[in-house]
Amino acid sequence: MTSTAISRFITAADGLKLHVRDYGGPDKTTLPVVCLPGLTRTAEDFDTLAAALTAEGRRVVAVDYRGRGRSDYDPDPTKYSLPVELGDVVTIITALSCEPAVYVGTSRGGILTMLLATVRPAAIAGAVLNDIGPVLEPEGLARIKGYVGKLPQPKDYDDAAAILARLFGSQFPRLTMDDWGRSARRGFKDAGGVLVPTYDAALMRTLAEVDVSKPIPDLWPQFEALAQVPVMVVRGELSDLLSAATVAEMGRRHPGFESVTVPAQGHAPLLAEDDVIARIAAFVQSCDERHNAKSA
Repeated sequence: MTSTAISRFITAADGLKLHVRDYGGPDKTTLPVVCLPGLTRTAEDFDTLAAALTAEGRRVVAVDYRGRGRSDYDPDPTKYSLPVELGDVVTIITALSCEPAVYVGTSRGGILTMLLATVRPAAIAGAVLNDIGPVLEPEGLARIKGYVGKLPQPKDYDDAAAILARLFGSQFPRLTMDDWGRSARRGFKDAGGVLVPTYDAALMRTLAEVDVSKPIPDLWPQFEALAQVPVMVVRGELSDLLSAATVAEMGRRHPGFESVTVPAQGHAPLLAEDDVIARIAAFVQSCDERHNAKSA
């Protein structure tokens, strides 16, 4: 299932052009959904989910952060940072009148969602945190640090698919080579006859100072900023970044919490299976009902 999206370009505070995929119409009777991808990922990751959510007219906006997808690459790699990207998200939702909205944040996108709740709580009517929480496991961070900006150079898309399968097959053991081929088409682009990742390799600098041998600061205060809205956590059964123990503690601390475990997937779940999409769609609908009841 796919959905047609309109590409829009929003100018960031420092002049960079930020790309978003805008799916569906501006239905004023339902909350929009804002999708924020993972560290090196793009808005295209949400195509299947967006198709389901827009089937009845709901608007979905998916973001390419600076340095990813079709957004401008930043000449200053130090700006590939959470504070700058949070400012970009605020710029985008203001420009596109997407407030309040339900947020679907994968990994880094979930962190940005929690941060947004601390600075602009009225912007969030509900949050789906995809394989991310207040505690980040060192094993997962080490694995991510090991490949960002360091992928082998593929000869062609088939080779790119094989590289992805070799690197991430243990996290997604049920994916076929056709699946990896589709992932390669999303994760690489042709740049003058050479395949390169769909992100700026300078992103590796964002992880340069992460020392997994030392305690990693938690994000419980940021998570608790979501206390007034419903929260769903989607966790991959094989995730090495979000532990089952952290999900259990999130549920203990948040009264309006639900969780979904995706079998045979790791970090981060693809959000493309019918049952997972149905759970997210039902959650978004419940956010609509809650929002409408509060507004009545």
